[in-house]
Amino acid sequence: MTKPSKWDIIYSVVKQIPSGKVATYGQIATLAGYYRQARQVGYALHAVPSDDIPWYRVINAQGKISLNLEMGGAVQRKLLENEGVVFSPAGVIALQKYQWQPTTDPIG
Repeated sequence: MTKPSKWDIIYSVVKQIPSGKVATYGQIATLAGYYRQARQVGYALHAVPSDDIPWYRVINAQGKISLNLEMGGAVQRKLLENEGVVFSPAGVIALQKYQWQPTTDPIG
């Protein structure tokens, strides 16, 4: 049996973010066991291999979408809004309300 890749582990954590919640790149990196490797999460999500990975639920630590409008930021915002996530007029998500707080270790 082969060991899962770093990206596979990241994807498995992202799949666990519930609808209507978000996580930060750094949070996903830490939960996946890759502390201080938030950029790796971004690389992995840029190359998402399937539609069953809710990439759009991952945002930056300031509570904002990192993608610009041309790169998919508008799509990401619409998908989050469809799940009930509310943005401030400045485009910020209240992390204290919407940030996912897993109750168990997402990688077991």
